[in-house]
Amino acid sequence: MNRLLAHPAAKPLVWTLLALPLAWLVWRAVADQLGANPAEALIRSLGDWTLRGLVLTLAITPLRQWTGWHQLLRHRRAIGVATFCYATLHWLAYGWLDQGFELDALLKDVAKRPFILVGTLAWLLLLPLAATSFNRAVKALGAKRWQALHKAVYAIAGLAILHFFWMRSGKHLYGEVAVYGSILAVLLGWRVQQAWRRRAQAGLPARAAGAPATAITAARGS
Repeated sequence: MNRLLAHPAAKPLVWTLLALPLAWLVWRAVADQLGANPAEALIRSLGDWTLRGLVLTLAITPLRQWTGWHQLLRHRRAIGVATFCYATLHWLAYGWLDQGFELDALLKDVAKRPFILVGTLAWLLLLPLAATSFNRAVKALGAKRWQALHKAVYAIAGLAILHFFWMRSGKHLYGEVAVYGSILAVLLGWRVQQAWRRRAQAGLPARAAGAPATAITAARGS
């Protein structure tokens, strides 16, 4: 699997797969196959793919460790950028199809409806992550600062789940919310466990370094 993930054709294939949902939505829109309320269907579908992209992006590192497929990391940036694109299209579709890009009406609606406010905040937090998703940005920020900034993706995912929950609560549809929330909880729990493990091991190098030295001394003495 690592060999396949590292193949030169893997990146174009990943980008193609990431673009397929958008292509399918565009085809359905052109063919008038989005149902009785096409605007709502398009907005919600783009939001669904944004949430799926967020979850998939967060799952890359755990999957690497659980499966040994370390070349997955080569494709995390593509998934993250695609997720930002879907989030941007989701927000633009809302601003255009729901509010007609009328700034006053748009601002009032965002302020009036909490789930739209939370979704907008999540999208705004994605902006600096997308802007620093390139190698030059990593070098400019430094690895530690870049990693600290991109940890905001967990807060963004939490806001996205809350946005999704409030949106579905109007119709009392909580099944998908529970699925995404559970997946996010597992991924976040794994991160917390890894952080605790690193802290626990932080004091080990000095003691571990002393153990071989004692063994060597004992061996020399014998």
